[in-house]
Amino acid sequence: MNKYRWQAIVFVLVAFMLGCNEFIVVGVLSDIAKEYQIAQATVGYLVTIFATVYAVSTPFITILTNRFSRYKTLMTLMVVFLIGNTLSGFSMNYGVLLLSRIITAVVAGAIISLIMTFASTIAPREKRAGLVSWIFAGFSIASVFGVPIGTAISTAYSWHDAFFLISGVSAITCVLLGWLLPRHVEQVQGSIKNQLVLLKDQRIYVGIALVLFTAATMYAYYTYIRPLLTTALGFSTTSLNWLLFIIGIMSIISNRLSGVLAERDGLRVMPRFYIVDVILLALMPWALGSKISGLAIILILTLIVTILNSPIQIHFLNIAEEDYPQSAVLASSLNSIFFNFGISLGSATASGMLGTVGLNHISWGAAVYAAISLVLAVILNRVIKNHRTQSATD
Repeated sequence: MNKYRWQAIVFVLVAFMLGCNEFIVVGVLSDIAKEYQIAQATVGYLVTIFATVYAVSTPFITILTNRFSRYKTLMTLMVVFLIGNTLSGFSMNYGVLLLSRIITAVVAGAIISLIMTFASTIAPREKRAGLVSWIFAGFSIASVFGVPIGTAISTAYSWHDAFFLISGVSAITCVLLGWLLPRHVEQVQGSIKNQLVLLKDQRIYVGIALVLFTAATMYAYYTYIRPLLTTALGFSTTSLNWLLFIIGIMSIISNRLSGVLAERDGLRVMPRFYIVDVILLALMPWALGSKISGLAIILILTLIVTILNSPIQIHFLNIAEEDYPQSAVLASSLNSIFFNFGISLGSATASGMLGTVGLNHISWGAAVYAAISLVLAVILNRVIKNHRTQSATD
């Protein structure tokens, strides 16, 4: 196996590690609440705070560390992450656990941004989209395999041991990154102002809005995926794990399909997927009357609702590489930053819809976000076309 393949595997392992750390709280939430003797809703704030800190801190970390060696920066952030995650395992009270989650959230976004930047540098251009899609798949693999394993460990032993297992994976990942990553890569340094120039580009800020509303589309219904499967569709709680496993597999397939589209200028066909999203989400309340039709719509949505991931990531990376090389790491972080903001928007919308129209109709809020995403996808394609035409005439 050549060095590039080993590097690709380690990049996916980093995403898997980060995904396990981010998602594990959901799987062990009741165990944490029981040990600390606090309400599950209070423990649930760990998820909200993590996503918020992740989204807010990532641009600051990526901009401020741009002047330093990317290799040294990544390795330093990995050590901080390892310390924060290990502290989660040792946490004896809620305050310490909250602090440890904040520590890992602060560096997690910058870590994946740097990994994306290294991937863009190391991968041959024809393999870049495929590698990016596999890195995204690492998060899906974490939700399908890592979190259930962590939950099982928590049930059999302790939720502390689940975090210690993630620390073990993190330590191994640190060693592999130290061995496989190039020590010196070409990078253009820039002041904070010069890096932020990227955000003035219409191709960037329209793409950012598209990412945000795409994430909101998904989480405006996916936030309540468990009650949708059990309460709305009537599946038993014993079959829930298998259903979530199937949904997770569909998510992995979606990431791979996203990579294939990215290799073929996939942004051009995105409007078609959003049209399907709008239709399926609008019809979902009636489809929930049948287990077969309801589950089919959920699976199809899982396959296509975030298929934007790889094409938009490649879009951001290519623009930075061609026009804003000083903003390469910032560009690589935009997808994850605004996807997390979209998660917050979608989750809040789902909660609001639940209280007003009920569980069976929460997908209507998601349909509105899908319609907004459709408009933004059309606008983005026009902006890209106009930029290419202008560049050709200059």
